[in-house]
Amino acid sequence: MKESVLPETFPAASPEYFRTPDPDALCPASSTHKPRILILYGSARDVSYSRFLAHEARRLLEHFGCEVRVYDPRGLPLPDEAPVSHPKVQELRELSQWSEGQVWVSPERHGAMTGIMKAQIDWIPLALGSIRPTQGKTLAVMEVSGGSQSFNAVNQMRILGRWMRMITIPNQSSVAKAYQEFDADGRMKASSYYDRVVDVCEELVKFTLLTRDASAYLTDRYSERKEDAEKLENRVKLKSV
Repeated sequence: MKESVLPETFPAASPEYFRTPDPDALCPASSTHKPRILILYGSARDVSYSRFLAHEARRLLEHFGCEVRVYDPRGLPLPDEAPVSHPKVQELRELSQWSEGQVWVSPERHGAMTGIMKAQIDWIPLALGSIRPTQGKTLAVMEVSGGSQSFNAVNQMRILGRWMRMITIPNQSSVAKAYQEFDADGRMKASSYYDRVVDVCEELVKFTLLTRDASAYLTDRYSERKEDAEKLENRVKLKSV
């Protein structure tokens, strides 16, 4: 192979903002508090299988040593229908800020996640000033359906999690014919579906413990370091005029 005659430089970049990955920064001192997990579910029905599944996840996560909050979407206005000062919006945003990981559980309706699920996600901002509230948080996705097994809702939620810069774990759960999988008390019956829910909860805890103390380093980006430096330089120039 002919050796390149191009110089080992980066004319399209600003190398002063490069950072060589530091293995030590990936292993900071571990926090000792319980992992903080927020669970969202996408139904307001009295008999809600997504809510039943959310609480099955809550029980498992608490057993695995987490502090868990489950948000009730009833009373949450549609996005842009009310100001962000609305109590249900503030509750959701504060819980999202508090959390280190999240679980999203949606029914599949018309081949997609429900509007209630999407409304909750849409109310969580991508940015608050210079802070990205969901960046670096872990995420697990689950769905329930009334018919055969499908992955439309979990796939959509994965896309949203990536858009919100969350660390979406590899495993996921899709419970088919959900009306057959829960008893009269809303508890999930023993099945391969339940086994997968246990898998997802275990994996979420592991990923949360692994990443929560290094999340700021994991999500530190060249493009944003460069942009922030340029903004600061422009502000200084304006003040000096």
